[in-house]
Amino acid sequence: MYKELETLCSIPGISGREDKVRDCLITLIGQSAQCKVDPLGNLIVFKKGVITPKNKVMLAAHMDEIGFMVTTITDDGYLKFSAVGGVDTRVMLGRPVIVGEKNLPGVIGIKPVHMVSDDEKADIPDQDSLYIDIGAKNREEAEKVVSPGDAVGFYSHPVRFGEGRIKARALDDRAGCLVLVNLIKSELPCDMHFVFTVQEEVGLRGAKTAAFSVAPDYAIVVETTTAADIAGVPKEKQVCKLDSGAVISFMDRSTVYNRKLYDLAFALANKNNIKVQPKTAVAGGNDAGSIHTSRGGVRTLTVSLPCRYLHSPSCVIHEEDITQVQKIVLALAEECANA
Repeated sequence: MYKELETLCSIPGISGREDKVRDCLITLIGQSAQCKVDPLGNLIVFKKGVITPKNKVMLAAHMDEIGFMVTTITDDGYLKFSAVGGVDTRVMLGRPVIVGEKNLPGVIGIKPVHMVSDDEKADIPDQDSLYIDIGAKNREEAEKVVSPGDAVGFYSHPVRFGEGRIKARALDDRAGCLVLVNLIKSELPCDMHFVFTVQEEVGLRGAKTAAFSVAPDYAIVVETTTAADIAGVPKEKQVCKLDSGAVISFMDRSTVYNRKLYDLAFALANKNNIKVQPKTAVAGGNDAGSIHTSRGGVRTLTVSLPCRYLHSPSCVIHEEDITQVQKIVLALAEECANA
């Protein structure tokens, strides 16, 4: 499991540039199921199960990650950029990045601390003041290897640390993609549809077209969500915790979830000895926002993996939570398929 996750998290794939991630997923799935790619770039997979169920169930995870895109090149050879998705300026400062198809090494530059005034020290720099240094001495040299529109991603190699913890970039949502791959490669109790969506981080765009094409009766979105079980955060504001199981959402900023499915998740978890926890904050959003309003409406639930330092180059998850997410997603999918 770790090796495949390491592979997925090592592939750059910001929103709109998910091609290499999709190719990797197709390779991992192999001959286990039927795969097709829609015009927007979603990977849509059908896996035959033991029976054809009463209801069509769709499981979804997004392939894209947050990052940046080159906008202009300065006379001095520095790259100006725009964020792709929700990236906090604080996680950009001084970070190593990879640029373009050739994965050129670069760093997001900031003014050295000994040149910062006392007033500036109290402020977070504006994103517009930042730049990417790729070692070019001028515009002409930079233009030989970089162009406006080139993708930029954080550079951060996956590592294991502590007891069962994994640190990597793009765990949002390559961890969810891995859960779906594992299910596809297993023997399923009934037919299921899987979608690996594009452009979730910039407006849930891929999920909108994928849900319209598949036309499911039920959908389960497999995601990551903010775990704030860190120093200085009161327990009532920690949202969810690592190594406490799958996270079940009752509401976020894009979806008010189906109450019966929410209750069903906890009932199935209790019945099958699966670790789950509620998401105790109304924040964020995910592909469920597009899926649940598709066509005539889709009964939808999101099951998430708790993740510290979300939308940063150093996301942290617990390996055991992946197992718990996979178990509850399968239990929910089977129940919904035959409801």
